[in-house]
Amino acid sequence: MAELAAGEGPLRGRTPSPLPLPGPPSPRLAVAPACPPRSPEPSAPEKVTPGGGGGSKWVRLNVGGTYFVSTRQTLCREPKSFLCRLCCQEGPELGSDKDETGAYLIDRDPTYFGPILNYLRHGKLIINKELAEEGVLEEAEFYNIASLVRLVKERIRDNESRTSQGPVKHVYRVLQCQEEELTQMVSTMSDGWKFEQLISIGSSYNYGNEDQAEFLCVVSRELNNSTNGIVIEPSEKAKILQERGSRM
Repeated sequence: MAELAAGEGPLRGRTPSPLPLPGPPSPRLAVAPACPPRSPEPSAPEKVTPGGGGGSKWVRLNVGGTYFVSTRQTLCREPKSFLCRLCCQEGPELGSDKDETGAYLIDRDPTYFGPILNYLRHGKLIINKELAEEGVLEEAEFYNIASLVRLVKERIRDNESRTSQGPVKHVYRVLQCQEEELTQMVSTMSDGWKFEQLISIGSSYNYGNEDQAEFLCVVSRELNNSTNGIVIEPSEKAKILQERGSRM
Protein backbone atom coordinates (compact mmCIF):
# COMPACT_ATOMS: atom_id res chain seq x y z
CA MET A 1 0.00 0.00 0.00
CA ALA A 2 1.35 3.34 -0.89
CA GLU A 3 2.35 5.55 1.94
CA LEU A 4 0.28 8.50 2.80
CA ALA A 5 1.85 11.85 2.32
CA ALA A 6 2.65 13.91 5.35
CA GLY A 7 -0.38 15.68 6.66
CA GLU A 8 -2.73 13.47 4.70
CA GLY A 9 -3.40 10.79 7.20
CA PRO A 10 -6.69 8.92 7.30
CA LEU A 11 -9.70 10.60 9.00
CA ARG A 12 -10.09 7.69 11.31
CA GLY A 13 -10.33 8.58 14.96
CA ARG A 14 -11.18 12.30 14.25
CA THR A 15 -14.40 13.89 15.54
CA PRO A 16 -16.13 15.89 12.86
CA SER A 17 -16.91 19.58 13.63
CA PRO A 18 -20.59 20.20 14.33
CA LEU A 19 -22.45 22.07 11.60
CA PRO A 20 -23.93 25.46 12.59
CA LEU A 21 -27.63 25.26 13.31
CA PRO A 22 -29.90 27.72 11.55
CA GLY A 23 -31.04 30.52 13.84
CA PRO A 24 -34.63 31.70 14.32
CA PRO A 25 -36.04 33.55 11.33
CA SER A 26 -35.64 37.34 11.60
CA PRO A 27 -38.94 39.13 11.87
CA ARG A 28 -40.04 40.78 8.62
CA LEU A 29 -41.30 44.34 8.76
CA ALA A 30 -44.87 44.71 7.51
CA VAL A 31 -45.18 47.38 4.82
CA ALA A 32 -48.39 49.32 4.98
CA PRO A 33 -50.18 49.66 1.63
CA ALA A 34 -49.92 53.12 0.06
CA CYS A 35 -52.99 55.24 0.66
CA PRO A 36 -54.60 56.71 -2.44
CA PRO A 37 -54.42 60.54 -2.63
CA ARG A 38 -57.43 62.19 -1.12
CA SER A 39 -59.40 64.45 -3.40
CA PRO A 40 -60.03 67.92 -1.98
CA GLU A 41 -63.42 68.32 -0.46
CA PRO A 42 -65.70 70.67 -2.43
CA SER A 43 -66.13 73.98 -0.71
CA ALA A 44 -69.63 74.76 0.42
CA PRO A 45 -71.32 77.64 -1.43
CA GLU A 46 -71.24 80.91 0.39
CA LYS A 47 -74.47 81.57 2.18
CA VAL A 48 -76.29 84.84 2.01
CA THR A 49 -76.57 86.21 5.49
CA PRO A 50 -79.93 87.94 5.94
CA GLY A 51 -79.38 91.67 5.96
CA GLY A 52 -75.68 91.26 5.24
CA GLY A 53 -74.67 91.55 8.89
CA GLY A 54 -71.18 90.69 10.05
CA GLY A 55 -68.57 90.05 7.37
CA SER A 56 -70.88 88.52 4.77
CA LYS A 57 -70.10 89.36 1.16
CA TRP A 58 -73.77 89.31 0.12
CA VAL A 59 -76.50 91.69 1.22
CA ARG A 60 -80.25 91.12 1.10
CA LEU A 61 -82.61 94.05 0.57
CA ASN A 62 -86.38 94.27 0.82
CA VAL A 63 -87.37 97.20 -1.40
CA GLY A 64 -91.12 97.81 -1.26
CA GLY A 65 -91.81 94.10 -0.76
CA THR A 66 -89.46 92.87 -3.50
CA TYR A 67 -86.21 91.16 -2.53
CA PHE A 68 -82.88 92.08 -4.12
CA VAL A 69 -79.54 90.38 -3.45
CA SER A 70 -76.26 92.08 -4.26
CA THR A 71 -72.68 92.21 -3.07
CA ARG A 72 -71.44 94.62 -0.47
CA GLN A 73 -68.84 95.87 -2.97
CA THR A 74 -71.56 96.83 -5.48
CA LEU A 75 -73.71 98.66 -2.95
CA CYS A 76 -70.72 100.59 -1.63
CA ARG A 77 -69.48 101.79 -5.02
CA GLU A 78 -70.73 105.32 -4.22
CA PRO A 79 -69.24 106.06 -0.78
CA LYS A 80 -71.70 108.88 0.03
CA SER A 81 -74.81 107.06 -1.10
CA PHE A 82 -77.64 105.88 1.11
CA LEU A 83 -76.93 102.23 0.25
CA CYS A 84 -73.28 102.50 1.25
CA ARG A 85 -74.13 104.00 4.62
CA LEU A 86 -76.86 101.42 5.12
CA CYS A 87 -74.96 98.24 4.21
CA CYS A 88 -71.29 99.10 4.71
CA GLN A 89 -71.24 101.64 7.52
CA GLU A 90 -74.54 100.85 9.22
CA GLY A 91 -74.68 104.28 10.76
CA PRO A 92 -77.00 104.58 13.75
CA GLU A 93 -78.54 107.75 12.32
CA LEU A 94 -80.25 105.73 9.58
CA GLY A 95 -82.23 103.61 12.01
CA SER A 96 -83.02 100.99 9.35
CA ASP A 97 -85.37 98.21 10.25
CA LYS A 98 -85.16 94.60 9.09
CA ASP A 99 -87.94 92.22 8.22
CA GLU A 100 -88.50 88.74 9.66
CA THR A 101 -85.85 87.30 7.30
CA GLY A 102 -83.25 89.85 8.37
CA ALA A 103 -83.30 91.81 5.10
CA TYR A 104 -82.98 95.58 5.15
CA LEU A 105 -86.34 97.30 4.73
CA ILE A 106 -86.44 100.17 2.20
CA ASP A 107 -89.78 101.84 1.57
CA ARG A 108 -89.30 102.71 -2.11
CA ASP A 109 -90.68 101.61 -5.47
CA PRO A 110 -88.96 98.33 -6.50
CA THR A 111 -89.72 98.97 -10.20
CA TYR A 112 -87.25 101.85 -10.33
CA PHE A 113 -84.70 100.20 -8.06
CA GLY A 114 -83.58 97.88 -10.89
CA PRO A 115 -81.89 100.65 -12.96
CA ILE A 116 -80.29 101.99 -9.77
CA LEU A 117 -78.77 98.63 -8.86
CA ASN A 118 -77.64 97.88 -12.41
CA TYR A 119 -75.88 101.25 -12.60
CA LEU A 120 -73.93 100.39 -9.46
CA ARG A 121 -73.02 97.04 -10.99
CA HIS A 122 -71.65 98.13 -14.37
CA GLY A 123 -71.75 101.94 -14.46
CA LYS A 124 -74.20 102.23 -17.37
CA LEU A 125 -77.67 103.79 -17.38
CA ILE A 126 -80.15 101.33 -18.89
CA ILE A 127 -83.84 102.22 -18.65
CA ASN A 128 -86.60 100.07 -20.06
CA LYS A 129 -89.07 101.75 -22.40
CA GLU A 130 -91.94 101.36 -19.97
CA LEU A 131 -90.09 103.31 -17.25
CA ALA A 132 -90.07 107.09 -17.02
CA GLU A 133 -86.71 108.78 -16.78
CA GLU A 134 -88.14 111.19 -14.21
CA GLY A 135 -88.89 108.22 -11.94
CA VAL A 136 -85.29 106.98 -12.19
CA LEU A 137 -84.09 110.52 -11.40
CA GLU A 138 -86.29 110.64 -8.29
CA GLU A 139 -84.82 107.36 -7.00
CA ALA A 140 -81.24 108.39 -7.85
CA GLU A 141 -81.70 111.55 -5.79
CA PHE A 142 -83.20 109.59 -2.88
CA TYR A 143 -80.27 107.15 -2.80
CA ASN A 144 -77.87 110.11 -3.19
CA ILE A 145 -75.96 108.71 -6.18
CA ALA A 146 -74.54 111.95 -7.60
CA SER A 147 -73.01 110.55 -10.80
CA LEU A 148 -76.28 108.84 -11.74
CA VAL A 149 -78.26 112.02 -11.04
CA ARG A 150 -76.11 113.96 -13.50
CA LEU A 151 -76.40 111.23 -16.13
CA VAL A 152 -80.20 111.05 -15.94
CA LYS A 153 -80.56 114.84 -16.07
CA GLU A 154 -78.42 114.98 -19.22
CA ARG A 155 -80.56 112.35 -20.90
CA ILE A 156 -83.76 114.18 -20.00
CA ARG A 157 -82.37 117.45 -21.42
CA ASP A 158 -81.36 115.71 -24.66
CA ASN A 159 -84.82 114.20 -25.07
CA GLU A 160 -86.50 117.54 -24.41
CA SER A 161 -84.23 119.25 -26.94
CA ARG A 162 -85.09 116.73 -29.65
CA THR A 163 -88.80 117.05 -28.90
CA SER A 164 -88.77 120.86 -29.07
CA GLN A 165 -87.07 120.84 -32.46
CA GLY A 166 -89.87 118.81 -34.00
CA PRO A 167 -89.41 116.76 -37.15
CA VAL A 168 -86.18 117.21 -39.06
CA LYS A 169 -86.54 119.43 -42.12
CA HIS A 170 -84.39 119.36 -45.23
CA VAL A 171 -83.25 121.92 -47.77
CA TYR A 172 -83.01 120.80 -51.40
CA ARG A 173 -80.94 122.19 -54.22
CA VAL A 174 -81.10 121.40 -57.92
CA LEU A 175 -77.80 121.87 -59.72
CA GLN A 176 -77.29 121.88 -63.48
CA CYS A 177 -74.10 120.32 -64.83
CA GLN A 178 -72.61 118.70 -67.90
CA GLU A 179 -71.54 115.09 -68.08
CA GLU A 180 -67.85 115.86 -67.68
CA GLU A 181 -68.56 117.93 -64.55
CA LEU A 182 -70.82 115.40 -62.84
CA THR A 183 -68.20 113.25 -61.16
CA GLN A 184 -66.26 116.20 -59.79
CA MET A 185 -69.37 117.90 -58.45
CA VAL A 186 -70.64 114.84 -56.57
CA SER A 187 -67.23 114.05 -55.10
CA THR A 188 -66.66 117.59 -53.81
CA MET A 189 -69.96 118.00 -51.93
CA SER A 190 -69.45 119.00 -48.29
CA ASP A 191 -71.00 120.86 -45.35
CA GLY A 192 -73.69 118.25 -44.80
CA TRP A 193 -74.92 118.13 -48.40
CA LYS A 194 -75.71 114.69 -49.76
CA PHE A 195 -76.72 113.39 -53.17
CA GLU A 196 -80.43 112.62 -53.66
CA GLN A 197 -81.30 112.24 -57.35
CA LEU A 198 -79.83 112.60 -60.85
CA ILE A 199 -82.09 113.67 -63.74
CA SER A 200 -80.96 113.51 -67.35
CA ILE A 201 -82.30 116.29 -69.58
CA GLY A 202 -80.69 115.07 -72.82
CA SER A 203 -77.97 116.59 -75.01
CA SER A 204 -77.99 120.35 -75.08
CA TYR A 205 -74.96 121.10 -77.20
CA ASN A 206 -72.14 119.60 -79.21
CA TYR A 207 -68.51 119.82 -78.18
CA GLY A 208 -66.32 118.84 -81.08
CA ASN A 209 -67.60 115.61 -82.57
CA GLU A 210 -69.24 114.38 -79.33
CA ASP A 211 -72.59 115.18 -77.82
CA GLN A 212 -72.36 116.41 -74.25
CA ALA A 213 -75.24 115.24 -72.02
CA GLU A 214 -76.70 117.60 -69.45
CA PHE A 215 -78.00 116.61 -66.02
CA LEU A 216 -79.86 117.97 -63.03
CA CYS A 217 -78.35 116.89 -59.72
CA VAL A 218 -80.63 117.10 -56.66
CA VAL A 219 -78.84 117.42 -53.31
CA SER A 220 -80.13 118.03 -49.78
CA ARG A 221 -79.08 118.81 -46.23
CA GLU A 222 -80.79 119.16 -42.85
CA LEU A 223 -82.27 122.57 -42.17
CA ASN A 224 -80.65 122.80 -38.75
CA ASN A 225 -77.22 122.56 -40.34
CA SER A 226 -77.82 125.35 -42.83
CA THR A 227 -76.33 128.76 -42.19
CA ASN A 228 -78.61 130.78 -39.86
CA GLY A 229 -81.52 128.56 -40.91
CA ILE A 230 -81.86 130.33 -44.29
CA VAL A 231 -83.42 128.21 -47.00
CA ILE A 232 -81.80 128.83 -50.37
CA GLU A 233 -84.30 128.32 -53.11
CA PRO A 234 -83.19 126.99 -56.51
CA SER A 235 -82.89 129.49 -59.31
CA GLU A 236 -85.66 129.98 -61.87
CA LYS A 237 -83.57 128.28 -64.54
CA ALA A 238 -83.07 125.27 -62.29
CA LYS A 239 -86.80 125.04 -61.63
CA ILE A 240 -87.53 125.09 -65.37
CA LEU A 241 -84.93 122.41 -66.04
CA GLN A 242 -86.33 120.27 -63.20
CA GLU A 243 -89.83 120.47 -64.66
CA ARG A 244 -88.46 119.65 -68.09
CA GLY A 245 -86.61 116.63 -66.75
CA SER A 246 -89.65 115.31 -64.87
CA ARG A 247 -91.66 115.25 -68.09
CA MET A 248 -89.06 113.20 -69.97
